[in-house]
Amino acid sequence: MTTPLQVSPLLRTPVSEDDHIRGPMDAPVTIVEYADFQCRFCGAAYANLRELLRQRADTVRLVYRHFPITNMHPYAEQAAEATEAAGRRGQFWALHDWLYEHQDQLDRVHLSLGMEQLGLPADEVAAEMERQAHADRVRRDFVGGIRSGVHATPTLFVNDARHDGNYDVADLLTAIDAATP
Repeated sequence: MTTPLQVSPLLRTPVSEDDHIRGPMDAPVTIVEYADFQCRFCGAAYANLRELLRQRADTVRLVYRHFPITNMHPYAEQAAEATEAAGRRGQFWALHDWLYEHQDQLDRVHLSLGMEQLGLPADEVAAEMERQAHADRVRRDFVGGIRSGVHATPTLFVNDARHDGNYDVADLLTAIDAATP
């Protein structure tokens, strides 16, 4: 009796200019990350992905997509919306990094202080969050994740194929090197 070949799910929503991208646009390897700002595992992956981008600066680009798991992480969705508001002001990655470096401070008071530290207009961003001005964007990322088989965070795709390995630096480097043409 043979067992069916297991195939990793593929990324169903292609990378576009609307995505948040860090790294060279023409990089031969693209990592798409579905993540939740309040997820401690995403926090660990954040540090590893930064190191990966440092070590493979010319080879890898990182795409960040929102996947807030709100039934477990009550601040995840507002953090995602805040980064979208920051992104409108050219500061997506700055707030992204701040959130992962301050995961225990995602309530509105600390989030507002973080935005002020980054020079963002906290009152304007708070007003956008209050009226959920960026909820559709966050929802679109989330639905794209569901369509691609995401059910937990972080979930990584390397050149459109889900990475089913660990997200420690050594495993990520191996996956990147295997995907590099």
